[in-house]
Amino acid sequence: MLALLPKIKGPQHHNLYTDPESTLVASLVARDTKALEMLYSSYSASLLGIVCKVVKQEEVAQDVLQESFLKIWNSIGQYDATKGRLFTWMSRLVRNTAIDHLRSRGEINSLKNDELSELTVEINERYQIIFHPEFIGLKQLIEVLTPEQKLILDMVYFQGYTQLEVATALNIPVGTIKTRIRMSIKTLRAFFI
Repeated sequence: MLALLPKIKGPQHHNLYTDPESTLVASLVARDTKALEMLYSSYSASLLGIVCKVVKQEEVAQDVLQESFLKIWNSIGQYDATKGRLFTWMSRLVRNTAIDHLRSRGEINSLKNDELSELTVEINERYQIIFHPEFIGLKQLIEVLTPEQKLILDMVYFQGYTQLEVATALNIPVGTIKTRIRMSIKTLRAFFI
């Protein structure tokens, strides 16, 4: 059974059956640059994914990743295998580096604004809220109309009812609805001349 396990050369330069992670960590502590290259090729893609969740710009994320690997290299002696896996330790370090980068550049507030605008779009799409700049001030303008005219215009132009639906809902003939709309428009037109 043991013959199936890979033989890994440890730092003492003799064959050992050992955990590849602990061997990698020992090599990094011994300042073996080949181990750093191996660490980078094994973990850089996953760690970049963590950085990109915090830092949205790809080029900046690449810089933060490089800075993170430098920190990993310089602080590998602080890693304690009894407290967690190497990847977990590196993930925390990378995430904190990305957050520190945002704080140092004052980008936290712009990140909050990005999230808010994304949330606004999501709410608008979910609840079908549509901004109609052509209606700005129109609701205040219709205050000059009779209550019946206001109700009909509100239902047709602001709530999206058809004239037939309004006639059915108010139990009024469609011709009366059309007449009241025409009279309302004539009254409102006087404000634009």
